[in-house]
Amino acid sequence: MKQHFAMMAEYNRWANRLLYEAAAQLTAEEYTRDAGAFFRSMKGTLNHILVADRIWMRRFTGEGEAPSQLDAILHDALPALRLAREAEDKRIIGWVKGLDETALKGRFTYMTVVAPRTISQRLSPALTHFFNHQTHHRGQAHMILSVLGKSPPSLDLIYFHRAPEGQPYA
Repeated sequence: MKQHFAMMAEYNRWANRLLYEAAAQLTAEEYTRDAGAFFRSMKGTLNHILVADRIWMRRFTGEGEAPSQLDAILHDALPALRLAREAEDKRIIGWVKGLDETALKGRFTYMTVVAPRTISQRLSPALTHFFNHQTHHRGQAHMILSVLGKSPPSLDLIYFHRAPEGQPYA
């Protein structure tokens, strides 16, 4: 199980890198344009992914920033957001590498952001949600690139496995 989550953490970093490379080609107007996605624009979507990751990492580790709103804009400018994203991906990878099978089978308790209440659940299903959530919103960012007439990168997991950084997991 640990190897699976280590793969997902590395895949997450790889997919984010490709997505941010594509987003860097957008004009300032395109980056902020409402494209009809849940968080409207590329700016809103990329910020949300980082917001959610920080919320979950705070829940998992008890450390780090945890925004109080799911639509918070942590960084207006893409370069600053990209640096924060890279740091968070590194943090995620390091934390997952430090987990053992006992921890993955264990439980943790946290407070929800929307309609606050205390939740206790097993770690491994929460990690599955964590990585699935990132993939879901990267799919929306992919759609935004398409709506803007850009060529979105191929982010499927199989392409990660075929890339040099993903081959140990293939």
